[in-house]
Amino acid sequence: MTAKECLKGLGTTKKFYIKSRFAVCSGASFHQAWFVNNRPSGESLLNFIAVGTIAKGSRTVHIRHHYLFKITGRTGAPGLIITPKVTLPQKWPASAQISQGGDFPTGRTWAELAAQPDPGFSHNLTGKSGTGSGRDDALFAVFQPELRLQVTGGWKMSGALKGAPFFLAPRWDKAKYLSGARADGGAAFSYAVHMPFSTKAGALEKAAAQHIKDAYTKPKATEPSNTKKDIPGRTAKEPLTRLYHDEKRREDNRDEAIKVCKAKWGAGYSEGGKKQCDEFPFSSTYEGAAQALKKYDPQGKAPKKNFSARPIPKDDNGAGGRIMSSFYSKNRIIDGSDDGFLIKVS
Repeated sequence: MTAKECLKGLGTTKKFYIKSRFAVCSGASFHQAWFVNNRPSGESLLNFIAVGTIAKGSRTVHIRHHYLFKITGRTGAPGLIITPKVTLPQKWPASAQISQGGDFPTGRTWAELAAQPDPGFSHNLTGKSGTGSGRDDALFAVFQPELRLQVTGGWKMSGALKGAPFFLAPRWDKAKYLSGARADGGAAFSYAVHMPFSTKAGALEKAAAQHIKDAYTKPKATEPSNTKKDIPGRTAKEPLTRLYHDEKRREDNRDEAIKVCKAKWGAGYSEGGKKQCDEFPFSSTYEGAAQALKKYDPQGKAPKKNFSARPIPKDDNGAGGRIMSSFYSKNRIIDGSDDGFLIKVS
């Protein structure tokens, strides 16, 4: 992502812009009003943006910090000392090791930075393989860029002298089941992206997409019957989560869905193999049809019958499955509650 793309994505109101799980940016604006003899003499504006990118399969998160300057009237802006700072206030697990590098500068004046062809600096973060937790060796960090300004030359001004824009947390893992996964794993930004489905004419997954749409918009009309059905996957607060390591639970998700298809449409629901029992949430999620079984929910807290199952054409079901599989790999979705995703049906 370039600085130009970032600025366009941020527009005038957004605090951060997400191009993908591997390209994000955030920014902050510092506006100064300057005074001579207690009278306004000019204004200045410093825009600070941080652009984070991750190369495919890399464990290094590259953050490029850019400065953009504007002055009108008579100001002391050229003498402002601009001091950047980055911190990692939190990391999970606590034993995770994250190295930092780049051409991180000390404080420089506005004039010195503005004279550079590309004002700013680069900062890199690399999560060390083997220092994470769980079967996927996952580790997370809160990355916080910050900027401080210092007035010099006896000038008087009004405006913020420091700011810390929001930045998405990076995550590292060694999930070997991701397509094209490298031995030492890779990184992504922690953000719940949307898995896309389409009900439009000609869409190969049309019937699967319609099933998902009905499960969200007309849950009472889906099977199994449940007047309180409320399937997650529409908001970041209630995402779906990938189930990979527990193969038996995936099978149980499928079996529970098939029971519904047989009970409602009969043992011949497949019409001689033309149709398959489609389930939503997917069998590859922890929110699948088996989530309320006692062996997965011994305390009985999971919502019961909070899924939908129906026979759909075999080809549509297969197309939906390919979308799901590609999405998991393309977006580096790993097993467990630490990495949720959303659904979008057009």
